[in-house]
Amino acid sequence: MKIYPEFENLKTIKDENNPFCALFETASGARFYIEPAFYTQLMGFKEQRTEQFPLIIDKLLELVEKNRKIVFTANFEYPQTEVDDYIYLEITDVTDPLHIYAEDKSRGSDYGD
Repeated sequence: MKIYPEFENLKTIKDENNPFCALFETASGARFYIEPAFYTQLMGFKEQRTEQFPLIIDKLLELVEKNRKIVFTANFEYPQTEVDDYIYLEITDVTDPLHIYAEDKSRGSDYGD
């Protein structure tokens, strides 16, 4: 079973020290982790920005090839994955350079004082 179909063409590596996060390796040997919360955010972009989603995946993979070792996390201050020599990136590190932003569907309350 593939947990993340967007990356099914990549080699999956089991990391016993980080069992809850998927570790992938590209054909060039670059490696990256996808934390579950990051993937949830990624799927939010897929839902909100369907037509731009391939650009987001391409940018994510471009960052992997450039940096070689990345943990994609929901919060770099409190990552779920602990590894040495990896950089930590959040969803905005992927989407902001593309000028693709999450829609803020929240709105102020109609309740007044």
